[in-house]
Amino acid sequence: MNCLVVGYGSIGQRHVQILRKLGCRVAVVSRRKIDFPLTYTSLYDALIQEEPDYIVLANQTNQHYDSLAELAGDGFKGIVLVEKPLFHIIQEIPNNSFKQGYVGYNLRFHPILQKVLELIKKEPALYTQVYVGQYLPNWRLDQDYRRNYSAKKTEGGGVLLDLSHELDYLRWFFDDWNSIVAIGGKYSSLQINSDDMYSLMLTMEKCPVVQVHMNYLDQISRREITVITENYAIKADLVQQTLQINEELIKYNLDRDDTYSMQHKAIINGGNPLLCRLAEGLKVLEMINTAEKSAKERKWMGK
Repeated sequence: MNCLVVGYGSIGQRHVQILRKLGCRVAVVSRRKIDFPLTYTSLYDALIQEEPDYIVLANQTNQHYDSLAELAGDGFKGIVLVEKPLFHIIQEIPNNSFKQGYVGYNLRFHPILQKVLELIKKEPALYTQVYVGQYLPNWRLDQDYRRNYSAKKTEGGGVLLDLSHELDYLRWFFDDWNSIVAIGGKYSSLQINSDDMYSLMLTMEKCPVVQVHMNYLDQISRREITVITENYAIKADLVQQTLQINEELIKYNLDRDDTYSMQHKAIINGGNPLLCRLAEGLKVLEMINTAEKSAKERKWMGK
């Protein structure tokens, strides 16, 4: 498959490496001078010269909409994957002729989360708690965190956007939300102007009580979910790669790139119900927007 990756930061490089391992021809669009054999500075030029079947938008979050609109305006008829989150603010998805359009919520392909979903399909969840935290200066060790888009709210930074995998998989597990209350903002001494911490409480269609906490501050990286049903206590730890179901502990051994690779394989092979479609990605942004509004107005928000 002929592929084009737009953006060559850390996530763009990862997509390039994985797609090449999968046997794809890959070109890159980057405004910077980069060490890659097939590069363009213009998306339009790359479309004309490469005639790609599959495009990955891995540039800064605040550039996603413009890139997607450019592809739509140029009549691109192939497959598009937009790295998560879809946009940095709520915007309508441009009218397009894409064969398919997806958002890169690759944690849907994680076997631990798939097992959790399998269990809660059999027995409804009564309570769910989600925690995700990682110290921002340690995210990208080759970069000054203060210069990265995560540090800048106008460029799509902030925990609600950066860590929105959790919000996506909650919608995947429990369908849509009914009401949200949130508290969050910039609390630490990190030299950023984006939100470094948020806590949410939600009622959802298939779980009456959901709590979510996310932060840029935890120097012990954590990504965990606990689900309580009538007969099960389920604890998933994506950092330690363990799943505990009552007294049973199951260990997993995944490489960091595995869920990305599974996502690309699903797209290359023609699609998969696990893939997050563009409209679903927009629903996550609506959830984020409601959480921010709740925190500002200090009250529960309904649909």
